[in-house]
Amino acid sequence: MVSLPGLRSRKVVPQRSAGELDAMAAAGALVAAALKAVRAAAAPGVSTLELDEIAESVIRDGGGIPSFLGYHGFPASICASVNDRVVHGIPTAAEKLAAGDLVSIDCGAILDGWHGDSAVTFGVGEVIPVDESLSAATRESMEAGIAAMVPGNRLSDVSHAIEQGTRAAAQRHGRKFGIVAGYGGHGIGREMHMDPFLPNEGSPGRGPYLAPGSVLAIEPMLTLGTAKTIVLDDGWTVVTADGSRAAHWEHTVAVTDDGPRILTV
Repeated sequence: MVSLPGLRSRKVVPQRSAGELDAMAAAGALVAAALKAVRAAAAPGVSTLELDEIAESVIRDGGGIPSFLGYHGFPASICASVNDRVVHGIPTAAEKLAAGDLVSIDCGAILDGWHGDSAVTFGVGEVIPVDESLSAATRESMEAGIAAMVPGNRLSDVSHAIEQGTRAAAQRHGRKFGIVAGYGGHGIGREMHMDPFLPNEGSPGRGPYLAPGSVLAIEPMLTLGTAKTIVLDDGWTVVTADGSRAAHWEHTVAVTDDGPRILTV
């Protein structure tokens, strides 16, 4: 690991060695494979529980353990958030996908003690253009945050990049998007959620520095309306307060001297 000159370790987002990054990338590859399988299986009439079973099978067949299953009591291996659900939707047998649904799937895996965490949003069959724009804008915002994962930047530089990416996407797509308040990315390593918390908006130049080996899960969540959310009675599912649709994209990303390294591909 390389430290930035003059910075004490407590002021730097925790760093991983090259070997540890490779181990995290192996966990991330399992997550990516699970998400690919889920997306391929998603079709009208398929239940979100069936998608959960597919993801768990891919992870276990690859020698991993689902990060989400049992995490603080969460009952599934994926979060399946459909339409106005933002994050943490619980898969069920009763919930069947329908044509035109907008689906966000969040998935995590542990392999050899290291975590990978990633999320994608996609439509079931054809979706209306505004939903396509919402998902694309969210992905573009994530990519803006990833681009800011370079040595010498600070935590809030990533937050600011995500926010600016959202504003730029709004210009490109010709509509405003809500940045979900109170939710964001996080540190990750031998635990799924670690400090620091990464907001999806904010002023630049604040917080710990990024150095080679620093790792963050970058995950913007955008809506077609409000930034406000409500947690349902199940204690997990987060929905938009106004019923507007939401999208969620996430990658686990490392800082390197050669640029950002996405660990969940």
